Amino acid sequence: MNKQTRGFTLIELIVVILILGILAAVAAPKFANLTGTARAAALDGLRAAVTSAATLANALQVAQGLNSGSSVTIEGATVQMVNAYPKDTAGGIDNAVRFDPTTFSTNSVTPMTFLVTNAGDPANCKFTYTAATSTTSPPVITLIANRSLC
Repeated sequence: MNKQTRGFTLIELIVVILILGILAAVAAPKFANLTGTARAAALDGLRAAVTSAATLANALQVAQGLNSGSSVTIEGATVQMVNAYPKDTAGGIDNAVRFDPTTFSTNSVTPMTFLVTNAGDPANCKFTYTAATSTTSPPVITLIANRSLC
């Protein structure tokens, strides 16, 4: 009786383990920073939502024929206005835009700063909203984000 055992040799197993180790070493850093990239993308989305909310509030005020300092109501929330755009204090732009308070937070002072709550470095993963200085110029939304620190 001849028994033939089939299987992998020790060399073959070592080569496979070595290849898997090299692939893991190359691929792991790419996946390690996905949360930071996701936070930066979420911040970009919120920045776009703030821009849209400011434009919507302006359009509502113009459509209703209100003066440039009159408040408007967006989805049941009163939005305080200045120069035909939402104010950059509590009750202004923060009432105009809807955001998840567990993901984002604001400082509620002038200019209003929106930041990612769980960012690696919240000071570098934020943007500011400064109210319009006149009825002919829109608000200024400045991005202060270092994507590698989000």
